[in-house]
Amino acid sequence: MPVKAITAAEQKNAARLFNICACVAVALMPLIIPVLLWIAASIFVHASAAHHPNQRVREYIYPGGYRFYGVVGSLVVLLNFSPQMSKWVPGVLNFGPLHLPMFWPLVWVLSMLVIIPLGVRDILRANRDNWQDMTVEVEEHA
Repeated sequence: MPVKAITAAEQKNAARLFNICACVAVALMPLIIPVLLWIAASIFVHASAAHHPNQRVREYIYPGGYRFYGVVGSLVVLLNFSPQMSKWVPGVLNFGPLHLPMFWPLVWVLSMLVIIPLGVRDILRANRDNWQDMTVEVEEHA
């Protein structure tokens, strides 16, 4: 069987990529488009890294995925029930034709508190981790 080399830098980047993009997407959440793009792209990044031959790469990806998808799932619930929840926090932010309940800045801050500190911690841990080149056997497709 043929052998493929995976460099230490490739492994480190694979371990950091999900957390970096999740932090950026949550920081830019009010712009909506980066979050939607990252939700779509994150599925592919998470799926490819979830089957990485190095277990340590997967140990960085899984917690980041749990955090990010937990926040996204919470946002779905909040969007569904925002008319009812807007009664809990009175006030409306007016941006021309866009009227947002006052609790959305609170949701954004809470999302950042869940994703960014722990994501940065995992990114820094991956930077400090001792990565080594590895080889894996790959199958040939006919």
